[in-house]
Amino acid sequence: MASIRAEVAAAFRPAGPLARQIPGFRARDAQLQLADRIAHAIEKQSVLLAEAGTGTGKTFAYLVPALLSGQKVLISTGTKNLQEQLFHRDLPSMTAALASPLQLALLKGRANYLCLYRLEQHVAHVPVAEPQLLQDLSLINKWAAETQTGDIGELTYIAEDSKALPYVTSTTDNCLGKDCPVYEDCHLLKARKKAQAADLVVVNHHLFFADLAIKDTGFGELLPQMDVFVFDEAHQLPDLACDYFGEHVSSRQLLELCRDLDLACKTELRDHPQLRKITDKVAQQVKDWRLQFPVEPERGNWRERSQQPQMQSMMQRLTESMELLYQVLKESLGRSEAVDHCFERLAQNRNRLQKLNDTSKPDVSLWYDTSRMHLTLHLTPLSIAEKFREVVFAGQKSWVFTSATLSVDGGFAHYQQQMGLEQADTLLLDSPFDYQQQALLCVPRYLPEPHQHQAMQQALLNTAIPLIEANQGRCFMLFTSHRMLKWMAEVLPEQIRQPVLVQGQTSKRVLLDKFVQLDDAVLLGTSSFWEGVDVRGDALSLVIIDKLPFASPDDPLLQARMEASSKQGVDPFAAVQLPQAVISLKQGVGRLIRDVTDRGVLVICDNRLVTRPYGEVFLKSLPPMQRSRDLTRTLQFIADKASASKDD
Repeated sequence: MASIRAEVAAAFRPAGPLARQIPGFRARDAQLQLADRIAHAIEKQSVLLAEAGTGTGKTFAYLVPALLSGQKVLISTGTKNLQEQLFHRDLPSMTAALASPLQLALLKGRANYLCLYRLEQHVAHVPVAEPQLLQDLSLINKWAAETQTGDIGELTYIAEDSKALPYVTSTTDNCLGKDCPVYEDCHLLKARKKAQAADLVVVNHHLFFADLAIKDTGFGELLPQMDVFVFDEAHQLPDLACDYFGEHVSSRQLLELCRDLDLACKTELRDHPQLRKITDKVAQQVKDWRLQFPVEPERGNWRERSQQPQMQSMMQRLTESMELLYQVLKESLGRSEAVDHCFERLAQNRNRLQKLNDTSKPDVSLWYDTSRMHLTLHLTPLSIAEKFREVVFAGQKSWVFTSATLSVDGGFAHYQQQMGLEQADTLLLDSPFDYQQQALLCVPRYLPEPHQHQAMQQALLNTAIPLIEANQGRCFMLFTSHRMLKWMAEVLPEQIRQPVLVQGQTSKRVLLDKFVQLDDAVLLGTSSFWEGVDVRGDALSLVIIDKLPFASPDDPLLQARMEASSKQGVDPFAAVQLPQAVISLKQGVGRLIRDVTDRGVLVICDNRLVTRPYGEVFLKSLPPMQRSRDLTRTLQFIADKASASKDD
């Protein structure tokens, strides 16, 4: 019987099945190396960390060994969009080429599936008499009778942020599980059963860690037992893992619980007026709790904030009211499954709140973040390395972690320490693109220091205008702060002829489609546009970055990690801040050159790249582009690029 490595090598040959099935397909050397090492990891049941530069073709490089392995495979991607692209576009062409008989499944998180029980409840008792909400509920109710999958993604005619969606989907808090009257018809249950029967399942990182967290509590598992795990966009895992291995409680959760209790008071518990009064009181106190924080969204240190006398008084009142609600609701246990489930949720949230109020707990960060309407308290472990190491090395499994941005300064030590993967094999593959010919990096001279905000704003504007004009738009301006983005969004449209698109005006997908259609636009974006965006060709040939993407020093989780590093005698800047910033910058830079024919200019408006010793770490981690500090030379590069495009 041929080894997996031999079968993989045969699949990628010039006259092999991929070349026969996919027009114009030709395997790249780096792609062959990556596919071979992944096949080896599957054969040896080992762990592989692989950084594959942009253009390597890593998707095919992991799909082919996965499909030929003959084992149960889980593939996890960074986002739902990538998950769907993989399942609906890449996998069909691969399975056709390889004549693979494997059963495939796409599994999303529970918020992506219609909950028939909650739909029935809220159509019968509409929560708020808003015209748009009523219309959306009516459309969803009609669709519910037609859909086979219950996948909310089918509802393309309803806004992504429709107020109806939380009322017709479930959370782990409000799902009744086996006690649900329509359990056998549950769309989520059917999707899980299909995944359990499949040979290859595509999930996203959020779902993978949600499953791990559930296993960790001993309540069962979402996903079937797998033999091979492949993580694409694996650079996202450390922060997600910390989030899922932590605890949180939010005002949204508490208000949803109060709403469900209020509904029970109108149906099963109409003879219990006292319960409704206490529920209303808790709901009001939760709203008052949000009012203790500024109106504008913020993140902060809960250990410090919770010590303020006003906050202590608020928390005491809320805790006492929740305790009273707990005692009163206890008397109604057994009246209905919905009431019993509300009691369980109340008990869980009461316990979480107690945990989050214990500010003496070591090795965790206690922090909060607010939106305009809600707030969330978080307990986040400072390291998940030990826990994740146990998961990965517990059994005879194969694990592959791949991304274009895992290494820092040519090594994997930072990522390995974060994830507890010091024993893993590593592979670093450069991009096949000819960056010396295709791209120029400019760090303009005479810029003010980044902390000189007003001077920096004007300098960034003055730098950007001639570059945008010369390039005829086709530009991403990527920012490290919303404040700078907002300022630029106000002043730039008055200074240039090209259309300006701004993150937040509409959905990310619509903005990107519009950017490509216009062919001369400037798109202003923050963190969500630094990664997972693929604009090929002339449509994007200029990327301007306002400054090095160091996390805000006020970030409570960063502060806690830096304090922990200091206590261990390690330089917190070198161990925590610098590696994170390098990986973020690599992601932003990766937006520019997406294909062998692309040419473009990268401008980083932060002179620390050349004036600080750590600038060398950033530069070493970036692709080997031409470099300049001269804007005149940069404008000439743009002119030469335009001339070459006309000749083509």
